[in-house]
Amino acid sequence: MRRSRLRTRKIGYNLIMIGPPGSGKSMLAKRLPGILPPLSLSESLETTQIHSVAGKLPRDTSLISQRPFRAPHHTISQVALVGGGNNPQPGEISLAHNGVLFLDEMPELSRSVLEVLRQPLEDRRITISRAKYSVEYPCSFMLVASMNPCPCGYYGDPTHNCACTPGQIQRYMNKISGPLLDRIDIHCEIQAVPFAQLSQMQPGEPSQMIRERVMKARQIQTERFSSLPKQVGAVKVYCNAQMTERMLHEFAEPDAASMDMLRMAMERLKLSARAYSRILKVARTIADLEGSEKVLSQHIAEAIGYRSLDRGDWAERGV
Repeated sequence: MRRSRLRTRKIGYNLIMIGPPGSGKSMLAKRLPGILPPLSLSESLETTQIHSVAGKLPRDTSLISQRPFRAPHHTISQVALVGGGNNPQPGEISLAHNGVLFLDEMPELSRSVLEVLRQPLEDRRITISRAKYSVEYPCSFMLVASMNPCPCGYYGDPTHNCACTPGQIQRYMNKISGPLLDRIDIHCEIQAVPFAQLSQMQPGEPSQMIRERVMKARQIQTERFSSLPKQVGAVKVYCNAQMTERMLHEFAEPDAASMDMLRMAMERLKLSARAYSRILKVARTIADLEGSEKVLSQHIAEAIGYRSLDRGDWAERGV
């Protein structure tokens, strides 16, 4: 049996963007590696090893210094995604280790391919067992997915009429199973920019400035978790996304008013226990980005807003 000795860590939150065609979902996904913290030396070595084993190391490149960005086509097979084959090789989820795996038009992927993502998203490694071999690959990636709100793509778009029925919209949304959707931390609704605003668009904030804020928030998290007592066999925590339930009570416990807000959201939107934990983790990160020591009500409210696809009335409302 061959086992990987590479370390795995969760580099960030999983994200799904939903919006009409041309709203900028793919563009936003491609910009994400530019705002993530740079690869550390150990991460560069890990990433280089995986790409070298897969034969994907670029020519004249001895060390990968940029976070990977993998964007497989929606016709990808299970083997190509998770790895394996007669001569076992890493799949796309391992090639995205320490980087971003972008799944464009997520509902167009086959259901069987989508479901194999559930275990890697939780364990950050994939074990492939066949009759002749068993191999384990690391796959600690940030999943970024995009999808249209309905089959025609224009549900809720103020500039286009949607021709889909509520039943068609619901069947389209159901292509992504509840357990998989529950593992995605942030559901972000993207609206198309009207022409009047697009034609007068001013230069936006550069990625480097955003990256500096992200790195500052990561430094806060590193200092927070470095004080934790080391336990034998325990996974070292690097960021808020890795927090356990006990850590949530210690570092992300909201005040009474915020807890009442969260309780109402849980009951009204019928959110799961996993969604509850993810809301607190995202709220803790929002607070870190603002430099707030405590998780406040506005942080909880914003984090709740990022669970829009958990709502059961999606086909009956506007985006």
